[in-house]
Order: sequence, then C-alpha cells, then structure tokens
Amino acid sequence: MKRIQALITLLFVILAIYWSFNAAMPSYTPDASIATSSFSTDRAMEHVKNMAQKPHAVGFPAHAEVRKYIVDELHKMGLETSLQEGYTAGDWANLSSATNILARIEGSEEGKALVLLSHYDSNPHSSLGASDAGSGVATILEGIRAFLSEKKTPKNDIIILITDAEELGLNGADLFVNQHPWAKEVGLVLNFEARGSGGPGYMLIETNRGNGKLIEEFTKAAPEYPVANSLAYSIYKLLPNDTDLTVFREDGDIEGFNFAFIGDHFDYHTAQDTYDRLDKNTLAHQGSYLMPLLHYFADSDLDHLKSLDDYIYFNVPFFKLVSYPFEWIWPMFGLAVFLFIVLLIIGFRKKSVKLADLSKGFLPLLLSLGLNAIVGYYSWVVLRQLYPQYQDMLHGFTYNGYTYILAFALFSIGSSFWIYHRFKGITTANLLVAPLVLWLIICGALGAYLPGASFFIVPVFALLAAFMVTINQEKPNPYLLTFLCIPALLMLAPFVKMFPVGLGLKMMVAATAFSTLLFFLCLPLFGYYKHKSRLAYISMLLFVGFMLSAHFNAGFTKENAKPTSLLYVLDVDTNTAQWATYENSVSPWTEQYLKVDRTEEVENAKTISSKYGTRFTHRAPAPVKAIPIPHIEKTRDTIIGEERILNICITPQRSINRLELFTNAIPIGKAKVNSVPLPSYFMEQRNGGRLVTYYTGSDNYTELEIHTTKDSVLELTLYEASNDLLSNSLFSIPERPADNIPMPFVLNDAILLTKTVRFE
Repeated sequence: MKRIQALITLLFVILAIYWSFNAAMPSYTPDASIATSSFSTDRAMEHVKNMAQKPHAVGFPAHAEVRKYIVDELHKMGLETSLQEGYTAGDWANLSSATNILARIEGSEEGKALVLLSHYDSNPHSSLGASDAGSGVATILEGIRAFLSEKKTPKNDIIILITDAEELGLNGADLFVNQHPWAKEVGLVLNFEARGSGGPGYMLIETNRGNGKLIEEFTKAAPEYPVANSLAYSIYKLLPNDTDLTVFREDGDIEGFNFAFIGDHFDYHTAQDTYDRLDKNTLAHQGSYLMPLLHYFADSDLDHLKSLDDYIYFNVPFFKLVSYPFEWIWPMFGLAVFLFIVLLIIGFRKKSVKLADLSKGFLPLLLSLGLNAIVGYYSWVVLRQLYPQYQDMLHGFTYNGYTYILAFALFSIGSSFWIYHRFKGITTANLLVAPLVLWLIICGALGAYLPGASFFIVPVFALLAAFMVTINQEKPNPYLLTFLCIPALLMLAPFVKMFPVGLGLKMMVAATAFSTLLFFLCLPLFGYYKHKSRLAYISMLLFVGFMLSAHFNAGFTKENAKPTSLLYVLDVDTNTAQWATYENSVSPWTEQYLKVDRTEEVENAKTISSKYGTRFTHRAPAPVKAIPIPHIEKTRDTIIGEERILNICITPQRSINRLELFTNAIPIGKAKVNSVPLPSYFMEQRNGGRLVTYYTGSDNYTELEIHTTKDSVLELTLYEASNDLLSNSLFSIPERPADNIPMPFVLNDAILLTKTVRFE
C-alpha cells in the first residue's frame, strides 16, 4: 500500500476511535440563561453545589440540612411534599431509620405513575456526595422545574421520590416499595445514580422478564445520546450490584431504567466527590436522558411495559440505539458461518486461499492474543508490586488509571503489528481465516452463554465482506477496507476502556484482549501495510512514553490525594487499646501513631465489616482512654418448648454512628432489632457471625429479640463506633495533610469500642 494511502487510512482509523468516544455524550456549554423550559446544566450544578457542602450520611448533622434544601426547592416549584419515615433493615441486615422525600404531580388520566428516583444521603463518613447522588437529585430537580414551566398537565401522575439510606442498604427504597401506598401505583421508574464523577451515563434496565418492550419505548423516546448495550445489561444481571431500583424490581415487580456514570471511579465515596470534580459534560448527559424520557413517559401507557421478549441492543454514533430480538441471534450466526464456508470455498477455487498458508495464519493470531492476554492479566499484579501505594486505593482504579489503559492498549496493538510483520510472506486473505474462525467461535459461545453480547456478530459481517474483497482482488481499495473496519471501531472500541474503568485495573486483561480482537477485525486493512514493523515500534514507543507518564504521576497530590485511615480501638474486656489502620503503605500522618518499630502487622484480625472485606493491616499499642461503655441489659429470657427467646437492650453512653453485633456459632431462628425483623434470607446465610449493622447517629438505645434453641448459650460481641476521633476532646489528632483524604469503604476517623457479653 502506498505510504500516503497508509497514512490517510490510519488517520481514519484513529478518527473513528475518537468518534466512538466523543459522540457518546454532549459537550457542556454555559447555559444558565437558556430558556426556562429547557434543562440547564448550570442550574443543576447549583443544586449540586448547595448539597455537597459537607458529608451528609445518615445520622450526620448535614443530612437534615440537605433534606430541608430539597424540600424547600420542591416547594418553590409549587409542589406539596411529604416525608416517609421508618426503620428498615433491607436485605443486608443494615438497619437504619430512613426519611424519604416525596412529591407528586397529578396527571389528567387514570393509570400507572412515573417515578423519578435518586437518593440524597452520602456515603459514610467523609464523602461529600456531589456525584453520588447529588447529581441525580439535581438532575431531577432541574428536570422537574423545566417540565413544570411548560404548564402542561401530564396524562400520568409523576412521583418525585428522593430516597434516604441508599448507601446503607437501599433502606429508603425498601421503605417505600414495601410500606408506602403509592408503590402499588408505580408503572415505571427512572433512577439516576453515579459510581464516579465523570464519563458517559450508561443506561441499564431492571426487569424480571424480557427487556423488549422497554427497549422499544426507550427508542421511541429518542434520547439524543444513548449509551447502552445488552452486554453490559447481561453482566449487570450476573453481578451482585444493587441500586434503589433493584428493590422496585425484586419486591414490587416494577420496571425501570438506571442511568449511572462510572468514570473517574477514584472519586467514588471519597472526600473528593465534590462539586468541582463533577464533570459538567456528564451532568449534561444525565439531563439529556431525563427530559425526553420524562416528556414521553408522562403521556405514555405505563400499564403494558412488561414483555417476555428480550432484545439485543447497542449504541453506535449516528444510528443511536440499534436493537433486534434475541430470536435473530442464531439465524445471524448461522448466516455468518454459511458465508464464511462459501467464501472459503471460493478462495480455494481462486487459489487466493491455500490450506498451508491459512494454517500458518493461526500462529500470529495465537501469539498476539496469548501474549497480550498474559500481559494484561498480570499487569495489575506487577503494578501493585512496583507501586505499593496503589493497594490503598480500594476502588482498584488509580488516578493515572486512564494512562495505564491507553498504554496497555498501545502495547497490544504494537505487539500485534510486530508479530504479524514476522509473517509478511502470507497474503492478507490467508491471514484473515484465523480471525474469522476465532470470531465465529466467540460469537457462538456468546450466543450460548452470554446472549446479550451477540451483537458482536455485526462487525464479523464486515470482516466477511473484507474477506470477500481480499480473495477477489490482489490490490483492493484501501479506503473500502477502512470503511469495512468502521463498524468494529465504533461498536467495540469503547469496551477497551469500559471494563477496566467499571471493574478496576485488575480487568486490564479486558483492555488488552479487546484491543487485540479489534486489531484482528482491522486486519484486512493492516495486512496491506508494508511497514507494520514501524507501526509496532511507534506503538511501543508510545507505550513506554505513557508508562513513564504514569510513573511520574504515581504519587499523591492535593488534587489526587492518598487515602489514609486511623482508628482508636478500645477492647473493654481486656482494658487495652490500640491504634489501627487499613493502610498497606502507611502514610507519615498515620505513622505518628503506628511507628514502624512498634507496629504489629495484622493477619485475619476480626474487625467491623466493610464493603470489600478489608481488614486492619497494622496496629500499635495506644493509651487507654475513658470512653463511656454501653449499658447492656437482658430484659427477657424465656423458654417456650424447644425455643429460647432473649430480649436485650443496649444503651450507648455516648453519641455513636454505628453499632455492629456479632454472635457465636449458635443456631438463630429469627431476630428483631428495634422491632424490625431481620431478613430470613440473611439469617440463613450469615457470614462471620454478623447479626446486624445499625447506623444510628445518636445515643438511642437498641432493642434485640433473638430466638435460638433452648440449650444455646448466646455470646454477643458489640462493635460500637463513632466517627469523631479527630474532634473528640480526649484526643489531639492533627488534621490530615492536604494530599491525604480519609480512606473510603472502611470505618475511618473512628473510636471503636468492642465488648463481649455472655448470656448463659
């Protein structure tokens, strides 16, 4: 291929990759003065700014302030609000008192109601909650304001539901779905969430049946920038990820759409989830979902959204959301196999395909895929060894994570170019047989085991077309081959980034594997490049450059702070105290209390539960402080037949944020906490003896009712925690440095008191 043609086609490939990302979401422009009937990102950002001033988890002082702000904003729109309060324990035995905010716009006709859903509590204990989920609340507030300004009466009732205690166990959603009379009137839910502070908002469906009707209606609503695919939907259903919308589906059999962004995952649940770090493009994207869907579903029939049919769907620039029924999976696969066999026969007859050469073509494919899979699989293991501080980013996604993704994608492309350069004696037509076989095997396996990903067959048809061109033409038009690469680039390039961002850098193997598979789909074009070795060297040089960039940005700064943790742990039973941390790479701020020469590394030390099962890494002796000890009283001990019923009252003598209770290994038939039954599913599968986690935020007492066998001896262990270590008058802990933040997902800045009581 001529040098100028090679350069132009390569630029087209790069442009297509760029377009696959850039076309996914709107670009923010200042719009504070936009028409009142339009969604304004600037006006929504003002809501985020006002709500994200302080951490506002359940039980924190700012929690009530944020609730009042939302209620006041709804009142300004002329809406009457109500509060739903109550205790729930959800499915995870995480007890809390939740206070939901509700408002309702009356429709003109009878029928099901549309719910706009988000939550207003931030994650304990330091998250400012700008993205999670201040962005969701702000999107709804601004969207409803714009909708009401049109002064049109919708056909359907519209319920605004801002739930509480989502971060603790979806408690507010549980309270609404199972106890509020409006729940029986709901036909559809639009839920706005976040798992980071940037990136496109992905649409995910919650349904107990098929998604066919929901996809049809979503397409008719015509949001401008849909980012959705049935692969993500299939994976989402397999993972233990829950949102408030999950409760609607599981407990109420109510359909709904999730809109959540996952970019900049390192900000999730941290003190860096701030107004300044929330991407305005992302918030604009959430608004671009809400407005057309709100207008469409406000006047649609919400009584007939259930379907037994499932659809394959994916987004692609220009065509937006493309969908077709699951019934097409095997006919499309069969057609692809048939076309491959026909083209293979034609190739043999024309002698442009030879058995010996096509057999050799499997070697560079296997070498490329094998090498890149190995490098991707072990990359995170090696990086954690080279940079121990990465272990303290429990998200599994580092501040320089995007640089690593780009670097390893370039490595995969570079290694593939170099390997295929070594086989330049084989014609492109012969080299294409192996990728076609591999992709047909992949599509067949996906059709059988992960049908939501069956749209991968679409670029395979483009590859078959390119195969037809190469077996019929010795020097095919390079621009035609480039055109046939575009479906693969537009559809699959975003997956290189999506999996490591969403699931952490441990999934770098997905980035290297997708990059390699994309290379195979572009092989009809790349196979004609005469200087593949030069492209290999350029790619590897860029790989080294980006790895160096990541290295020089591997440390922590004020903008990208190090997660640190410090706890004071008082064991009442032994009257001993310790400093403890979850840090692997101990910071100077923490090391003041955990001097290396007197620090004990902790292995399998039992501690209060955390999201990722994280345990203490280091601890050191601490002075015993006069922390008030909770009062524990047995108020009832009755044996009825073969059952022993114990009633226990626990009264803290200080203001606490969290009480976690464990029992010894005795059979517990059922239990109640503050008269709320703990879920039977949880009771049957308790791990580690945990009975309940109660997020209280006060000095209120806790009442237990435990049913066990008559001969059992109950041993109850209390973990009583308050997040006031840095402000408690008994301590003089200095403020964190500017380049430190509290570590998320674990108990932090806390005074933790433990006590075990035995009930003979």
